[in-house]
Amino acid sequence: MSGDLSEGVLAAVGHTPIFRLQKVVPRSGAAIVVKWEPANPTGSMKDRMAVEVIRTALDDGRLSPGDTVVEYTAGTTGVSLAFVCAALGLGLHVVFSDAFSREKRQTMQALGATITDVPSDHGAITEDLIKRMIATAGDISSAPGCWWADQLNNEDAVRGYVPLGDELWDQVGGSMATFVQAVSTAHSIHGVTAGLHAHDPSISVVAVEPAESAVLSGQPTGAHSIEGIGIGFVPPLWRPDLVDGIETVSSSEAQAMARRLAREEGVFAGTSTGANVVAALRVAETLDATATVVTIAVDSGLRYLSTKPYA
Repeated sequence: MSGDLSEGVLAAVGHTPIFRLQKVVPRSGAAIVVKWEPANPTGSMKDRMAVEVIRTALDDGRLSPGDTVVEYTAGTTGVSLAFVCAALGLGLHVVFSDAFSREKRQTMQALGATITDVPSDHGAITEDLIKRMIATAGDISSAPGCWWADQLNNEDAVRGYVPLGDELWDQVGGSMATFVQAVSTAHSIHGVTAGLHAHDPSISVVAVEPAESAVLSGQPTGAHSIEGIGIGFVPPLWRPDLVDGIETVSSSEAQAMARRLAREEGVFAGTSTGANVVAALRVAETLDATATVVTIAVDSGLRYLSTKPYA
């Protein structure tokens, strides 16, 4: 993410813009600033972790040139891994499901990925589905020449998001009350927090999870429809000590906000971004007009056209 032209397309990852919401705003007058991660090459923040995970594994010898990377994915990580693997001449075998959008499937295939499907229960995102996908990825990775990225347990992914925190600090000018981010593997919220807290440890951090499966909040696991977050169990690398609060957002609330963002702000993003903004608005209503709440537009709405909220 240095901008070195010798890196090829990987140099385009990072250094994404920010903007302030103008119409979907809190009554308190506090500012909500959004980091526009769809500006990354595949339209997602996951490009950051994919570059870090693959490069580190190549550097330390866990992954060799010509090998095949294996990973389970809801699609966004898979697209980013496919992008990095294509750029570096590696194979990619992803474990996917019909619970996730066909746009993600088509993009992974366009970038050269092989896909193994694990069927869902009528499109529901559940703990059982995710754990069956993980087990399938583990089985596939036992083949010669395969390396499992194992994103849930991979600390390199956390480091991939630290520069995002540094970028936010510079762009907001050091004026930030709270950072709000949805949780899947927990890598992005922890990596960004590390970057921000290196500058100002007083910035508060609020996690977001699906209301139907609020396991971080101590509630039962359940089925939801917010792609890319809420895996149905507590992620292995989850660190509650780094988070000051948790907001639960329902699938319908997240979908409705995604539609509002598109129609009222021109912000065309996925449902997890809708969840982020719902939570950011709640936080902003508790603050005064001088405060700034920062959140992330995780990925582009283009990969969700066949699903709610846009279908």
